Amino acid sequence: MLEELSVETLRLSAHLRRPLSLIAESDLNDPRTITPRSAGGYGLHAQWDDDLHHAIHAAVSGERQGYYGDFGSLECLARTLGHGFFHAGTFSSFRGRVHGRPLDVRRVPASSLLAYTCTHDQVGNRARGDRPGGYLDRGQLAVKAALVLTSPYTPMLFMGEEWGASTPFQYFTSHSEPELATAVVEGRRREFGEHGWDAVDVPDPQDPETFRRSTLRWDERTEPEHARLLECYRQLLELRRDRVELTDPWLEHLQVTYDEDERWIVVHRGVIRVVCNLGSDPVTVPAGGRPILWWDEPVVNRTRSAVLVPGHSFVVVES
Repeated sequence: MLEELSVETLRLSAHLRRPLSLIAESDLNDPRTITPRSAGGYGLHAQWDDDLHHAIHAAVSGERQGYYGDFGSLECLARTLGHGFFHAGTFSSFRGRVHGRPLDVRRVPASSLLAYTCTHDQVGNRARGDRPGGYLDRGQLAVKAALVLTSPYTPMLFMGEEWGASTPFQYFTSHSEPELATAVVEGRRREFGEHGWDAVDVPDPQDPETFRRSTLRWDERTEPEHARLLECYRQLLELRRDRVELTDPWLEHLQVTYDEDERWIVVHRGVIRVVCNLGSDPVTVPAGGRPILWWDEPVVNRTRSAVLVPGHSFVVVES
């Protein structure tokens, strides 16, 4: 069916005389989805990559519940950034089985995978629907944005994340059948109880207030702490647009170094280094160059061979 959809999309694209893209919202970690049909794949243009989200989120936030159980280390983050999938024929403790297949990085470009700091699933499937801005500081949000927006993957933004929206995104429904509405409420509370959340924290999806609480407050974009994060997103996107190194889609050209104890990681993109401090204390990172973008101002040593990065911050340097 996926291959047929791919063929029909290609046919329609030719008829309409404009490019069309077919993207799979899939967590199967199956490279066949985005492998060209000429090479035995289904030929879709791209697919979501939850492993990238999990690796970034767990490393920055420290959360380990549910499907984050296998993630969190910088080794895991570096491996996922460099290979696209973390579970690629490896055991998934959350699923209780071996999951995924390796991505052929010589054949499939990283741009065929979507990277994101959050989605409607990752927020809406939390007990209270709280966004990362509800439990992470602005520096941690900026670090997550830097890892996604300077990566070789195609970035996807969730509405409001670019200014750290304060409103939650809770799961809401309007089922007219009482039996279905009751089953949904009871099912969600049972599911979250298995993940360690208290059932009383799970909002009633049928309550209109659950929907109203989830509506974005667009006026808060101009408030200082929100405006600063929004400007950071704009600068990261502008840098991605201007520097060809950041849109190089071939993972063979990407390198990652890190220090598990000091909690820093560096993503090497040609002459550009994306230096992230995931810890709360300042740390000196052996990544030389001229700073061109940062969250909190860094300090470069005299020989430009290392940079002092404040806690929960990033800096992009050019060698």
